[in-house]
Amino acid sequence: MVEPVFEIYGHPFSSYTWKALIPFYALDIPFTFHEVMPGGDDLVSSASPLGKFPLLVDGNSVLFEATVIIEHLAATLPQARSLIPADPAAAVEARMLDRVFDLSIQGSSFPVVAAYMASPDNPDQAVIVKARADLLRAYAWLERYLERKPIPAEITLVTCAAAPALFYADWIEEIPASAPKLRQFRADLLALPAVARCVDDARPFRGWFPPGAPDRD
Repeated sequence: MVEPVFEIYGHPFSSYTWKALIPFYALDIPFTFHEVMPGGDDLVSSASPLGKFPLLVDGNSVLFEATVIIEHLAATLPQARSLIPADPAAAVEARMLDRVFDLSIQGSSFPVVAAYMASPDNPDQAVIVKARADLLRAYAWLERYLERKPIPAEITLVTCAAAPALFYADWIEEIPASAPKLRQFRADLLALPAVARCVDDARPFRGWFPPGAPDRD
């Protein structure tokens, strides 16, 4: 039996922890998982500027940010090289899409979560309206992109970013019928075994979702 070399610090309900875990599950890379709460682990608290997870420990290397963790796997493990396209131009486009899912989708979702955390009974409606409008705009952009260039539902940097981002964003502002390709893309990603494992591992924590988790997925 291969002893785990990697250690991952994170939480099963965290979208960015999902992003880091998906390639480990998909590529059957041994690792040890440490479940932590925000600010609840000394290593996590001190390793990055804001003390956030996920965090990867690989020997003497301590790396934070899910994208960096995926890039590290692609750079150091032969079986993970397919996470990043070999063609430089395609790799640049993959990194652009990674930013779209992290910044435009997750970045537009977080203000809604924060608004409910700040005031569960009276969240700031102006914040929520803007965030949902931003999500709809991002959904429309992605729909146009998928019409031109479908993204295969395979484990890559792009899909590792897309799966958790679209999973939670759809709970906040459901992907509309006017974006059928994006809706199908989300469904295809959730059907991937590595993604489905993250979804299942997070089920016990759904009550934590501040706006309220819908009765689906």
